Amino acid sequence: MTVLSALGGAHANNQAAGARRPWLRLAALLLVLASVGLPINHLHIYAVALIAAVLIFSGEITLAGVAWVAAVAVTLAAILLRIFLAPAPIEEGDNAFLPGQPVLERQLPPDVYRFMQEQFDALYPSSRRCDAAAAGCWLNTGFPTRAFAFSADGIFSGTSYSRPVYGIDFSDPVWLRLGFINDEHFNWYPVSDVQRAERDRRFWMGWHRWHITMPWYAMFRLPTEMVGGELCWRGDLLWEGDGDHFAALAKQGCRTIAAADAGRSIFGVAIKPGTLAMHLTPPAGVRLQLLATNLITFAAAAGLIFLLVRLRGRRALLFFLLIGLALAVIAIDDASFIGGVRPFDGGDDGLFYDSVGRTILQHFLSGDFYGALEGGERIYYYGGPGLRYFRAIEHLIFGDTYFGYLSLILVLPFASYALFRRFLDERWALAMILLFVAVPAGALFGTTFFNYAVWAARGFADPAAYILFLCGLPLIVGSPGRGAQDCFARAFFGALLFALAIFMKPIVAPAAAVMLGGAGLTALYLRRWRPLAGLCIGFLPVFSMALHNWVFGHAFVLLSANAAHPDVLVMPPSAWLAAFSELLTLHWAGPHLLHALMQIPDWLSGPAESFATVPLNAFGVAILIYVVGWGRRFDPWLRLIGAAALAQHAVALFYVATARYHFLTWFLTMLVDAVWLREIGIGWLQQRFPDLAKRISSHRISIRLASGLTRLQKVTS
Repeated sequence: MTVLSALGGAHANNQAAGARRPWLRLAALLLVLASVGLPINHLHIYAVALIAAVLIFSGEITLAGVAWVAAVAVTLAAILLRIFLAPAPIEEGDNAFLPGQPVLERQLPPDVYRFMQEQFDALYPSSRRCDAAAAGCWLNTGFPTRAFAFSADGIFSGTSYSRPVYGIDFSDPVWLRLGFINDEHFNWYPVSDVQRAERDRRFWMGWHRWHITMPWYAMFRLPTEMVGGELCWRGDLLWEGDGDHFAALAKQGCRTIAAADAGRSIFGVAIKPGTLAMHLTPPAGVRLQLLATNLITFAAAAGLIFLLVRLRGRRALLFFLLIGLALAVIAIDDASFIGGVRPFDGGDDGLFYDSVGRTILQHFLSGDFYGALEGGERIYYYGGPGLRYFRAIEHLIFGDTYFGYLSLILVLPFASYALFRRFLDERWALAMILLFVAVPAGALFGTTFFNYAVWAARGFADPAAYILFLCGLPLIVGSPGRGAQDCFARAFFGALLFALAIFMKPIVAPAAAVMLGGAGLTALYLRRWRPLAGLCIGFLPVFSMALHNWVFGHAFVLLSANAAHPDVLVMPPSAWLAAFSELLTLHWAGPHLLHALMQIPDWLSGPAESFATVPLNAFGVAILIYVVGWGRRFDPWLRLIGAAALAQHAVALFYVATARYHFLTWFLTMLVDAVWLREIGIGWLQQRFPDLAKRISSHRISIRLASGLTRLQKVTS
């Protein structure tokens, strides 16, 4: 929120009003969210909230009390009208189907359970089933605990099934948003004969990247208002008749909803993957009600923007451009991140965090706050303690979607742009952010937005940690031309974001320590007590990890218990000492020395994880060392960022060189190197190779790029 405010920042008439703007922006956004209603779990509703957020953070917020009173009235009216006009919901219950367990057999209608068991046994015969003793086999990972799984979409409705819905229209279960598919009960590995999903790796299949292969079913109970509508389907459908008996219908067809069908159950069965599709055409009256509720949502959001925001079209244009490019990059890799629910890979971090997050939310909703705070582990072991709690909050607000993480990913271009603007001129900042978001060149050196999008879609904590860190940096280093300011709030929120970044992924702790140490010493030297207090107080939540481990696990573990795991800490200090000893004793084939020699190119392979990029990355690190050690002409805050990058590079010498662990390291390196190139590198090239520099600058591609950047700068300024 504060980073976007700093980027879009309004020019207030007085300093006091300007200081209040971030809180007013947040208040305006909260009114928009209240007017559209929770959970925000449909793409068109999320789009309304996203557009409103862009206009709020790129425009100027009014201070007029009359406008705010009217905005509150509009919000209340939208809530009441939506409640009054909304049609009766359809009750939906869904879950995975696994035979041989008493819960499903007891709670499902006998005809339905028998039908699904026969289908399952035909597709997965007992003679071919996996070994129940093997890790990852579906027979030993757990089974559903109730007939209809918990759904975050239904937490505000009090439904006795999974969730209420206002329509039925799906042919791909990824877009039906079946949250249960990422429960820990279904953590199956390749050894299992029943699999979770298949991935289509063709690059143009981003919209249908995932195909759910696990057996599942969905039950719908239609209200009286749906009488006269028409339900069409493809696949296995069981329709409830008299005497609680269910009849299997033809594999494909349509049926008009009769009065006798109201309140009865309809089961769609998808034991065989990709066979079930359903579409309900509601009666005309229900369609009008749905249209009216959507129009109220759109009108309320538009009214709030009209009342509270003075639009700044040029600023908003840059916001929309960056968001559009980011969404395009995300959709190319995996469009299910934008409103669907993809099945995470068995054994992957994403499955763990989402499953534990759903469990935390259920504990919270049942009043078990102790169980919610425990977070699935008495002592944090997984390397991203914070993401499980983020997932719980995300599902509370956004239901069974990943719009929360998507929103965090969409903040990344703005945090990056704020940093580029801090140390580069406007044209360079625009060029850098466009390269970062739209061109995957950063995979060779530095990082690219695509890296963050891929790992966020997989549900890993690393991108979230790096984004929070990058959001905190502009608050610590200050605005362009002004540097760090004597402000408690900026220091507090900057340090708080660093603490949250460590909570998400403790691997960023060295960079945070360098930045906060440098900022704290600077504030102490200049006798700026307010920012010093803000840094100290804002960073305090970082100790919540140690507190959690002490309270729940009765052990002192500062961050997470896997920090010393040999699969992660592959070259501890003792191994480096042993390697140095082997070098001194001329034991050239020593195991520690060979491992050390491989650790260095692994580190320098960078995000591309290719030895071909080692020379380029080594040159980048050399520039980084030069700027930090001898670059007195550079901004001291840039040198401090460079020191933070070097601290993270040191981490890569000890820990496994998995690319996702070091995206932040290479981003900070890229930032420092870009400033060096702008201040020194280009001039040096022009002096040493004047003819080559002249040919490059006069080439038609260079001229067109420069002209395009100039036009973009004029349009968005």
